[in-house]
Amino acid sequence: MYTSQPHSTTKGVAERIASVTNADIFELIPAEPYTDADLDWNDSGSRTTIEMNDPDVRPEIANDTVDLSSCATVYIGYPIWWGDAPRIMSTFVEAHDFSGKTVIPFCTSGGSSIGRSGSNLASQAGSGNWLEGGRLDVSISDSEIQDWINNMN
Repeated sequence: MYTSQPHSTTKGVAERIASVTNADIFELIPAEPYTDADLDWNDSGSRTTIEMNDPDVRPEIANDTVDLSSCATVYIGYPIWWGDAPRIMSTFVEAHDFSGKTVIPFCTSGGSSIGRSGSNLASQAGSGNWLEGGRLDVSISDSEIQDWINNMN
């Protein structure tokens, strides 16, 4: 299970998926942490706005020491920023080989769907069996998580 920081909603949902699936969890930490000002989507000059307006930006990850070799299924969670996954998720998927793995993306958002974010990450990764995934709400129950997982197969 891999999530991007700093979105506490995403982390909470990831922790619940990990609990239901008995999976390990790993939180991506950006080499340059995001401040509140960086995350201000109303500011056209904020760091996240600038990153999301440039599809080639790849923020550095401070702690990417993960080994996916023993994973059969990888859940990748992230908040939706400007209708897509944060660019740090692109950094992550491009750095890893998902061959032979089922990858299930999920997002958290106040109202936006997962849209094309999962398929965009799948294209960037270039390997793995990427499922459609979906948007999960912070209040999702364990039984709803299990139903969501069961419906992926």
